[in-house]
Amino acid sequence: MRLGIDLGTTRTLVARVDRGNYPVVSFFDTDGDAHDHFPSVAVAHPERGLLFGFEAIAAARDEDLRLIRSFKRRLAYPDVNAETTMSVGGKLVPVVDVITGFLGALRTALAERSSISDEFDGDETMVAVPAHAPGIQRFLTLEAFRRAGFTVLGVVNEPSAAGFEYTHRQGRTLNSRRTRVIIYDLGGGTFDSSLIKVDGTAHEVLDTAGHNRLGGDDFDAALAQVAVAQAGLPWGELGRRPYEDLVDECRTAKESINAQTRRVTVDVNDAPVTVRIPDFYEVAGELVDRTVATMSPLIGLDAQGNPSLNDTEVAGIYLVGGASGLPLVARRLREQFGRRVHRSPYPAASTAIGLAIAADESAGFSLQDRLSRGFGVFREADDGQGISFDQIFDRTTVTGTDTFEVIRRYQPQHNIGWFRFVEYASVDEQGLPTGDIVPFAEMLFPYDPALRGQDLEGLPITRIGEGGIIEERYLIDPHGIVEVHVTDLSRGYQISRVLGEN
Repeated sequence: MRLGIDLGTTRTLVARVDRGNYPVVSFFDTDGDAHDHFPSVAVAHPERGLLFGFEAIAAARDEDLRLIRSFKRRLAYPDVNAETTMSVGGKLVPVVDVITGFLGALRTALAERSSISDEFDGDETMVAVPAHAPGIQRFLTLEAFRRAGFTVLGVVNEPSAAGFEYTHRQGRTLNSRRTRVIIYDLGGGTFDSSLIKVDGTAHEVLDTAGHNRLGGDDFDAALAQVAVAQAGLPWGELGRRPYEDLVDECRTAKESINAQTRRVTVDVNDAPVTVRIPDFYEVAGELVDRTVATMSPLIGLDAQGNPSLNDTEVAGIYLVGGASGLPLVARRLREQFGRRVHRSPYPAASTAIGLAIAADESAGFSLQDRLSRGFGVFREADDGQGISFDQIFDRTTVTGTDTFEVIRRYQPQHNIGWFRFVEYASVDEQGLPTGDIVPFAEMLFPYDPALRGQDLEGLPITRIGEGGIIEERYLIDPHGIVEVHVTDLSRGYQISRVLGEN
């Protein structure tokens, strides 16, 4: 059995491959009711340890425990690494362990409490990450799936997977003249957009844009902000637990909003507060505007600097992701872009369905994706007094096919190589990284043979003259995971590392 699993910030969805169809898997909660998702939540039970999904919701309800939500969002923080921890029940637990535990619970639910439990005989799966996920997030996501027992067939960017679902469902909008589609993916924690060129079942990502800290969670917080103001309370007066409870209630209220909804009611400090939808939309509209501004490089700007869709090759903008279900999103985009805005009939499941299509060898779909971030290294210069920067992989690097390789050879002048690997949004005229710069990893290499086998941490970097021939070999695999191999070719000494590992 092959699956597509969309690990979501608030909900995780799974679709299966079934003879050319890609149905969404249903999960059964502790009361036996069916749901089209597995909740991305956890709770620290004092006796049973960490619980996930529906068990966590039941425990939180029955024993008044605090649910841990949106832990996936922690992976997008600039400072995250394999040792990054989060507070769980008053204890610090590595984020990768929390996600591994969640995925293990998901696998158990697939086997024991899902619509495919009777047929579940394998766990080959395609998984997704946000298009602008840092490399460390890709690595930790892949590692968590593997630790949880899944056989990972591949890692696909979320909007790229949704592009498969668009072609599968909306193929009639594509023709020899209109060959491009823009995916607008507003999930629980992130916003991504990709411009994709489609030729039959062959997909080529031309460019991406995204925001790793803009998603449905922010709309929930916006509704909570309006409710608190409506109650006449200062924004900072609510304590942490009452605020979290309010945001949870606002999440449920937001998901109930449809085109005919005029108002919603939530409790603020145990008092019911009615919020008019126009008041909520006034604040939420600013968030939608930020998504449009983020994807503007993909759709061009008119003479006034406003996004436009003059490109006749664009078949449409496809709205996917659970948060895109808010009626305001489709309304604002249609006001701006007209009939070429299409909303997936299953926006929350679009990525999972696309992943299942990608996992189906008989479907014949192919993908050429691109890096959403450049990758490079800062290194020593000027006798250790200066720093230089080298681009290794830029944003034109194609992924999703074969492993891509870059090799550099040189004779070092210093005793130690101090490599500071970073990802970045762009480079300036001098070739230096700019924009969203994310530290990735560091590595020390002893150019001086006398230092090999020693602890290099804290040793001064000095000029010693030309050394042996050093080769740096960089590999980026179809999942976007980077390997570094630094070798002294003169002496056969090598240090290798998969970036993201401890």
